[in-house]
Amino acid sequence: MSADGRKRAGRGRSGRTLVLAACGGLLATGCATMPDSGDVQAVRGANPGDSQVRVYAVAPRENANPDEIVDGFLEAMTSDDPGFATARKYLTERAAKSWKPEQSITVLATAPDRKGADRNADPENQGRDYPISGRKIATVDARHAYQPNSPVDYAQAIHVVQEPAANGKDKEWRIDGLPPGLVLGEADFLRNYRSVNKYYFASGEDMLVADPVYIRQRQDPVTRMDPVTQTVKALLEGPTHWLRPAVDAPFPSGTQLKGGVTSLTTDDQSTLKVPLDVESDRFGGEVCRRLAAQLLVTLGDLPSVRVDQVELQDVGGGTVCRLGKGQAEEFEAVRDTGQDETPYFVDDEGRMMALAPGGKDVAQPATAVPGPLGKGLMPLGSVAVARGGTRAAGVSADGGSLYVSSITTEQEQMPPVFKSGSAVTADKHDRLSQPSWDGRGDLWVADRAKGHQRLVVVPDGTGKWIEVRTPWLTEDTRVESLRVSADGVRMALLITRDGRTTLQIGRIERQDGADEQVVSVVDLQPAAPRMESVSSVSWAGPSRLVVVGREAGGVQQIRYLQTDGSTSASSVLPGLNDVSVVAAPHRETEPLIAASGNDGIVRLMPGANWQPVVKSGAGPVYPG
Repeated sequence: MSADGRKRAGRGRSGRTLVLAACGGLLATGCATMPDSGDVQAVRGANPGDSQVRVYAVAPRENANPDEIVDGFLEAMTSDDPGFATARKYLTERAAKSWKPEQSITVLATAPDRKGADRNADPENQGRDYPISGRKIATVDARHAYQPNSPVDYAQAIHVVQEPAANGKDKEWRIDGLPPGLVLGEADFLRNYRSVNKYYFASGEDMLVADPVYIRQRQDPVTRMDPVTQTVKALLEGPTHWLRPAVDAPFPSGTQLKGGVTSLTTDDQSTLKVPLDVESDRFGGEVCRRLAAQLLVTLGDLPSVRVDQVELQDVGGGTVCRLGKGQAEEFEAVRDTGQDETPYFVDDEGRMMALAPGGKDVAQPATAVPGPLGKGLMPLGSVAVARGGTRAAGVSADGGSLYVSSITTEQEQMPPVFKSGSAVTADKHDRLSQPSWDGRGDLWVADRAKGHQRLVVVPDGTGKWIEVRTPWLTEDTRVESLRVSADGVRMALLITRDGRTTLQIGRIERQDGADEQVVSVVDLQPAAPRMESVSSVSWAGPSRLVVVGREAGGVQQIRYLQTDGSTSASSVLPGLNDVSVVAAPHRETEPLIAASGNDGIVRLMPGANWQPVVKSGAGPVYPG
């Protein structure tokens, strides 16, 4: 039985068509032997996302009835069978040739529910239609991009006919009409596929941007490639359609792996040699170096391989360039300094306070930062810290003004770099949002002034502010908060429309204009469509977010989400009551920080529970 349990079980089926192998990590203690006689019995699947469970398809038995053919095929789609050869045995010869499982994946909340065929619909017994249904939550396209949606009804049909058997005398039931691609329940999808980040250069920049995609956990049934080779191939295919307008792929178009390569392994020096089907004069010098950097950072996300150096080879097998991990670090949006990140918050007097970084003693008192933001002369409502940790931006407690100051040296209070368009008497929630810095040093804020809502960017935090183009920002839309990725290419937005606050990811595009740079945030994509409301979000790495929200009919929860909207059952974090704000560091080894109405400022170390740090305070942040 597949990983999420089959709704189709118990409908008069004479046998199961799959065998599960879950020996994985149990080899040391032994695994039950396979019986050499008797029927294949139904067995219980693994927990959702358990990648150690292997599914092996079983071919249709002789004279199988049409119910068995449909059920067997639906389950064979969840297997690791090379080329999906066994799954194709359930199809007619024509359908087996035309079916393209690599074309797309339809992800349902649970395994597809197969209904019984209407036998009266075809009185001459020429064929039968079997409705399959479920709740569709996402699709994965041919470029491996995960595209979530709010759960919607999914309804398709599988058509079964009789065709001559191999002996030329009898007839066997086979499928001749089916939905495109693969149709999988979420648990089967997560068991077979894993998310990896490809990396491309932000347009005109030396900064890499994460582009999450899904590859097979093990060998890909269609290409026969191992996960490392799949990942390299996906990178060479170029960015996903959504990210493409904001990034560059410096290698020549048509660059691909040398034909026949299905496995890439490192040598004893942890060097990965990548043979490419391209002449060396087309990608030498800086182009080769940048492609090697993309590969090194991309492969760093794979737990199954350690790559310290990449060597790119041309079509003749000659070495074009080599690049080590240390050399690739200069292109990462957030460079690891080896120092713990310091979290900050605003105390009850409107002062900007610093907490002890990392896992240091939680009882250590918070200290006011140097400079005007830590003195409380202009009480603050929210703050944001630049990536370098030397400057901060603060929004006044009344939400009207945005200030920038050093937080490492003393200085006088400078004039605001931006003021809200709202009247002085307006509610602070109709004025400026909490600000956010990107890795380029630009400062972003939303002005919620009624009738004149806008996003604003202050170049370098000191330049002339620019109003951002936002074609989606209408009168009935309100930006509650925003967080910009370190690479400055993506923005996480909490947007309220029709009484519902949702999480959206927008793409940031920059163009040089006649007088000033033209900046736009466009093509918003839902990142948490299954959540009824979202109240806080923070970047937690290159393509991961930590989110506070509620699913329909559920309680408040804190969980990790990918920017493409994908998630897993293991992403839910320990519960905490009445959370208003959550902040995440860039490194997973450091604690989350949150503001709780009941417990003040609290932190969550990896593998631990929430711990109180400061009895009262608001708006905790890490740099960014």
